Amino acid sequence: MKTKKNFFTLILPALILSGLAILGCSKTADVSTPDAVSSELKDPILLTGNFEQSPTGSVINCIDAFPYEELSAEEVEALLYMREEELLAKDVYTLAYALYPIPIFNNISKSETQHSTMVKYLIDKYELTDPGENHQPGVLINKELQVASNELTDLADNSLIDGLTAGATIEDRDIFDLQNLLENVVDNQDITWVFENLERGSRNHLRAFYRNLVFRGADYTPQYISQEYFDEIINSEHEPGFIGCGGLSTQ
Repeated sequence: MKTKKNFFTLILPALILSGLAILGCSKTADVSTPDAVSSELKDPILLTGNFEQSPTGSVINCIDAFPYEELSAEEVEALLYMREEELLAKDVYTLAYALYPIPIFNNISKSETQHSTMVKYLIDKYELTDPGENHQPGVLINKELQVASNELTDLADNSLIDGLTAGATIEDRDIFDLQNLLENVVDNQDITWVFENLERGSRNHLRAFYRNLVFRGADYTPQYISQEYFDEIINSEHEPGFIGCGGLSTQ
């Protein structure tokens, strides 16, 4: 079995060289799947991470509109954890797209960049040390997430179905973690707003991965959230990916 480091080292140069290189090293994939576009945040700042040059400043303005509130130790841990959990998802989807160049992996990997950048802005706002600074794909500080990253990367490497299953698993876990943090840990208004947007996006991602699995005759059973909540998600419509800060009091 290849190690995590070797897998990322082998695949990432193909992503950098050219689109042809990606296709040349990819495994056979059915590209006739229904496209899975995540229509989430459109502010280019969330793709570049350059917080000083946002054309709209929508996300930054929303986060800054909320008051600066003291963080509990648990909230600090939650921010650092979610920053790396979103990077984990981005890394796995980027590699999956190199192996199976279908739209869902590319679209959602970009969305995960947006998610991780939202958390980064909170980390910067509260002057915390960013665990994602100088991030190397597949390398995480949190040991629990590192184990998950290794396992999910190995799963995605097996086949297209396993790659889609890895995606569903990531979003399943992400929703579960965000729910727990929102219900039991977070009370700061700005963190609540960001995490609620992340959870909404993850529900859309889970719908997309599930739809792509069913399209190919496969299925997915939730491993983290309840079956009841899973059924509710997949049987409901795509949600707006970004809800403005007007939904919460900024006073």
